[in-house]
Amino acid sequence: MAAGSAGSRSGLVFGLGAFGLWGLLPIYWRELESAGASEVLAHRMLWSLPTALALLAAVRNWSWIRPLVRDPRRLGLLLVSATLISVNWYIFIWAVGEGRVLEASLGYFINPLLTIAIGVLVLRERMRPAQWAAVGVGATAVVVMSVAYGQVPWISLALSVSFAVYGLVKKKTGLDGLEGFTADSALQFLPALGFVLVLAGRGESTFTTDGTAHTALLVGSGLATALPLIFFGAAAVRLPLSTLGLMQYLAPTSMFLLGVLAFHEEMPPERWAGFLLVWTALSILTWDALRNVRRTRRTVARHLPDTAAAEPAAARDA
Repeated sequence: MAAGSAGSRSGLVFGLGAFGLWGLLPIYWRELESAGASEVLAHRMLWSLPTALALLAAVRNWSWIRPLVRDPRRLGLLLVSATLISVNWYIFIWAVGEGRVLEASLGYFINPLLTIAIGVLVLRERMRPAQWAAVGVGATAVVVMSVAYGQVPWISLALSVSFAVYGLVKKKTGLDGLEGFTADSALQFLPALGFVLVLAGRGESTFTTDGTAHTALLVGSGLATALPLIFFGAAAVRLPLSTLGLMQYLAPTSMFLLGVLAFHEEMPPERWAGFLLVWTALSILTWDALRNVRRTRRTVARHLPDTAAAEPAAARDA
């Protein structure tokens, strides 16, 4: 019990770190707007591996590599996870550059609902009636926005689906945060390096042409990528997907505030309607989670006196 509680506490800390940092990343990618989404993505993948290897060297954690290389099943899962997160990164960087941070934030608001649904359908986690209601309200929000806009909110759905499935695959690999990030980065490195070299050969690279600060930001994209992903991977193996889903409110809330207050994106009535429905769904989830915690605490408290009374009796009998 103590070990499980400690794991849950550390999982919560890792989750808070991951989603807090993710919420601020639009500011970082906005500064690299001149490079274009494809080049930023390539540098993000390219510099992630050196960052990961430096962190591994600092903690001297290499023993997991040999068993992983000998496990084709987990290598296959890692290939899937590396592909999913690459797609997710590209769409997000592109959305920030196109002034569509609010649509990206909606995707990450939807993501907790989708994560909980995946936890039930794939991992057989049990879902309470209030959680079912919340997922239904979230689905209604997508329908409302699709009808109002005349098209499916594909940016939001692509981000939420890719990241939710990525979280599921990460959970199945069994690798901790830094280990999983290093493995993903190793698979992404060569394609990214090839793309960067092609850009340089064509004279289309901004790496050395847009100033020292621009170059430093591209190199630093590895660390900006590493920290929240490592924290997320560490949280994913320590927490149920349903709990992880609840924590994901932090990142889209920060993105939403950035989109409205810092980037001054438009909020027409149909967008407000969609967001309000999603926020209603998340409020239901939060209320249900808090109620369940209180109920669990009361159950534990009722059993504690019986346990305390039984222990002295057992000691006397011994």
